[in-house]
Amino acid sequence: MGTKGVTWTSSGAGLGQLPPPQHQLSCFQSFFPASVSGKGERCCFLQDTHLPESPHRLDKDFGIWWLSRRGFLAGLGGAEAQQTTLHPLVGRFFVHTLDHAAFLRLPEHVAVPSTVRITYQAHLQGHPDLPRWLRYTQRSPHHPGFLYGTAALEDRGRQVIEITAYDRNSFDTTRQRLVLIIGDPEGPQLPYHAEFLVLSHDVEELLPSTPASRFLTALGGLWEAGQLQLLNITSALDRGGRVPLPIGGRKEGVYIKVGSASPFSTCLKMVASPDSHSRCAQGQPPLLSCYDTLAPYFRVDWCNVSLVDKSIPEPPELPPTPGDGILEYDPFFCPPTEATARDFLTDALVTLLVPLLVALLLTLLLAYIMCCRREGRLKRDLATSDIQMLHHFTIHGNTEELRQMAASREVPRPLSTLPMFNVRTGERLPPRVDSAQVPLILDQH
Repeated sequence: MGTKGVTWTSSGAGLGQLPPPQHQLSCFQSFFPASVSGKGERCCFLQDTHLPESPHRLDKDFGIWWLSRRGFLAGLGGAEAQQTTLHPLVGRFFVHTLDHAAFLRLPEHVAVPSTVRITYQAHLQGHPDLPRWLRYTQRSPHHPGFLYGTAALEDRGRQVIEITAYDRNSFDTTRQRLVLIIGDPEGPQLPYHAEFLVLSHDVEELLPSTPASRFLTALGGLWEAGQLQLLNITSALDRGGRVPLPIGGRKEGVYIKVGSASPFSTCLKMVASPDSHSRCAQGQPPLLSCYDTLAPYFRVDWCNVSLVDKSIPEPPELPPTPGDGILEYDPFFCPPTEATARDFLTDALVTLLVPLLVALLLTLLLAYIMCCRREGRLKRDLATSDIQMLHHFTIHGNTEELRQMAASREVPRPLSTLPMFNVRTGERLPPRVDSAQVPLILDQH
């Protein structure tokens, strides 16, 4: 690829909304092979970062120009993926925002146009999917994406997440490598965990830092003074919830788990008590003895509040003790000590011979009915009277004789058999009249 640099100063004529003359532009002429583009491409960029006094229209036009040429600039800069290093902590909530501006590499003063549509695909390096503790979500190509989750003890170490951004307008792709160094948590332990179901938000609305901080601040009015930390955020759809109907501003719902070093307040203990759950099962409001400081910004389902106290260590499970393989004596189970020998020949003969014998008897009965119980023609002829037999034998001859007599008679045809016979007047047309020329129904006078 050959490039040559040209420096020139804009004069303001024919440049639309380009910067004033004091801003200098640098242009590069690139000549791609014929197999790539077939023609040269010209690209310009600002050398001075000073903005004019009214940069609104300039920012818009410059942002559109930058998006149309960023593929060429990426080709000049190389195809190496960006790399970012983050340090999540075990047991602490981690969220990373996939912003469009970071992948487009726009200057700081240029806003992302509203027409940009970008989707992301993230996976663990060398694997087709993300780690089990990490989730990805994005509401639409116009919104940013989020990687969020809470790492466990077995996830400590170094993990590399490869992210690919797809521009749905220009079909460009940009890669980013996210290096996660997961370490042990800092600060005091948080043995008291409380989980709330927020019905008024989607998971994408609570992942940014501002709504999450507002939730912790509002929850401080229900929990005694202590440091509250966010442990996990999970969409209600991942916990078996249903997709809400797109009416009335309904949301999917979010489960938020919060940890603290301070014990639970009396208000929270009462909400999570069995009496409160029984009232919820009967359709009554839960036992909430304090003021709901989360309302009206967060609508919490107080019937789905769960508290976990990990301050008391659980007793270790005893390992199983291997035995001798002999069951203990049980008075209700008396297995037989000896099994007597049995002869199954009789049972086999009965099972096989009885159905065969029944089938043979049925076959003989059917053969007797079909063959031995037939009357025969001679027996029927002897049982019939002579007059009836004579009538039966001569019926075909009599019929033929009657047909011959009817064909040879010279009597006139009955009036009712004529083609045009008037029943009321008795008139009939001459036999030689063509019946096709006579109407079917005569006029009645």
